[in-house]
Amino acid sequence: MDLTESLDNEIWTGSFENQMEIPGGFLWAKNDAEFLYLAVDFVEDTNNDPGTGDYFWLTFDTNRNRAITPNSDINYGVYPNQPNKMGKQLYLGPGRWTGLLNTPSDSACRYDFGASPNSTTPHRIWKFKLDLNELNVSLATWWYLPYTYFGLRIHSSAPSLNYDTPSNFYTSFSNLHRIQFSRKPTIPQSLQGPEIGSVGLIPSSQIHATTGRATTLKTYYVKTNNHAFGGTLNLIGNRLKMQAVAGMVGSQYYRVLHREGTSGSFDNFTSGWTNYRLVGTNYIPINIAPNSAGYYFLYNPSSYDFSIDDLLMQFDSRLLKTGIHQFQVEFYNYGSGTYSKISNPAQTLTIYIDNNVPQVSIDAIMHGSQQVNACGIVNLNGNTTDGIKVKFDAYDTEGNLLSYKVYAKYGEGHTQSLRSETHEGSGVTLWKGSNNLIAPQSGVYVPPVTCAYSFNVVALARTTNGYGDIGRNSASRFVTILK
Repeated sequence: MDLTESLDNEIWTGSFENQMEIPGGFLWAKNDAEFLYLAVDFVEDTNNDPGTGDYFWLTFDTNRNRAITPNSDINYGVYPNQPNKMGKQLYLGPGRWTGLLNTPSDSACRYDFGASPNSTTPHRIWKFKLDLNELNVSLATWWYLPYTYFGLRIHSSAPSLNYDTPSNFYTSFSNLHRIQFSRKPTIPQSLQGPEIGSVGLIPSSQIHATTGRATTLKTYYVKTNNHAFGGTLNLIGNRLKMQAVAGMVGSQYYRVLHREGTSGSFDNFTSGWTNYRLVGTNYIPINIAPNSAGYYFLYNPSSYDFSIDDLLMQFDSRLLKTGIHQFQVEFYNYGSGTYSKISNPAQTLTIYIDNNVPQVSIDAIMHGSQQVNACGIVNLNGNTTDGIKVKFDAYDTEGNLLSYKVYAKYGEGHTQSLRSETHEGSGVTLWKGSNNLIAPQSGVYVPPVTCAYSFNVVALARTTNGYGDIGRNSASRFVTILK
C-alpha cells in the first residue's frame, strides 16, 4: 500500500466508513498480512507549515498487558524538521524513553496537506505504515482475533493544538485504545477454487495441483515459495458457491471428503472447531461439528458474519501423515429425512502436509584444533586474530527448509551474525540444507570482548498454515571467552 496515495484513493476503501473520531480529526486504519496502515485526518490544522515543530507520538503496547514494559513498548515519532522521516524509541517508564533508536525498520510515515472526505478545506494529514512484526502482532493466530493497544498525540505549532488520545497515555497504558486486526481480506474470485476457495489466505489456484505446495504471487500479502502446509488449517469456501447453494429452497448441508495420496476412495472427513459470530458489537463463540449423519450445516455467508468468514472446516493437520493429501466438498439439500447431493465435487484440492521441524544441532565449538565443551573457557591470550568456529547441522528431510542462521550473543543482548542462508538464495526447489556445516564459512569468529557467549543455530521450516510461516528449531551452546 503506497502512502503517497490520497485518502480518496480506492486503497483506503472501508477506512472512511469505519473511521474513529479523535480530538482534532479522525483516524483511519487498514491492515494486510505485513503492515498496519493508519491515517490521521487532522482537519483542525489548516496551516501548511511542515517542519516547524509539528509532530506526532504514536505509542503501542507491544505485549498488550496495558502496562508500560521497559525496553519493549514502542513510541514512534518524527525526526525534528523532517516530517517524512519516522523513528522509534522504547519506553523506559512513564513519560521516559530511550531516545530515537538508530535501528533498521520497514515502518514509515508521510506528511500530506490537502482535502479529504471529512473536509474540503485543505488540512494536515499524517499517514503511517507500521510493521506488524515490530508491533509484535501475528495474523497467524486462529484462536483469537489479533489486536493491539495504542495511544496518539498530534501537535501543531500554528495553530497551537496539542491533542492526546487517550489523555496522558504516555504515563499510563490502562486506557489505551484497542485496534482489532482483520484476517478477512478479499481474495479475488479469479484466484479461488470453485468450491474450496483457499487454505487460510492462500488461494487454491496458488497451490500446485501435483506437488500440493503453495507459491503465491510476489505482490500477494501472504508470501510463499514452494511452501508445504502444517499446523491448524482452515479450508475456506468459495463465497459465491456457498451463497448459491445456501440460497436454494430447504436446508443445505455439506461434507468434506479426504484421502491420503492421489489414489483410492475418498472418505468422509470430520472435525470440530469454534468460530466467532458477530452479534451486535460482540463476537459470540459458535461450536461447529457434524451432525450424527456426518453432515455440516451450511451457514449462508450473506446472513452470518464470522470472525473467519466462509470457513468450511478447521482441522489439526498434525493428525495426518507427512505427504500428499487431497480434499473435496459435496453439497447437499435436506428434506423429508433425506440428504440429496446437489452436484458432484467440481474440485480436488491437493496439499502437501509437513509438520516436521528442521533438524538442528551444534556438533562442536572449535578453538583451533581443540573442541570446547559446553560452559568451557577459551583464553585467546590477547591474540586479535584468534577466534572460534562452530560446526553445526541445519537439515530438513522433506526439503522444506526456509532458512537458517548462526549467530553469537553476548553482553546486554548484543548479537553478531556468523552465517546464514535462505531457500531463495539456495536456488534449490526442495532445499534440505545440509549437515557438517561450519560458521563462519571462512576464517574464524573473533569475539569483540571478554564475556560469556552463546552460539546459536536457528532454522525455519518452509511451512505455512495459510496465514504465515510456522515451524522452527534451534540449538545453542554457551562458552566463556577471555580476550
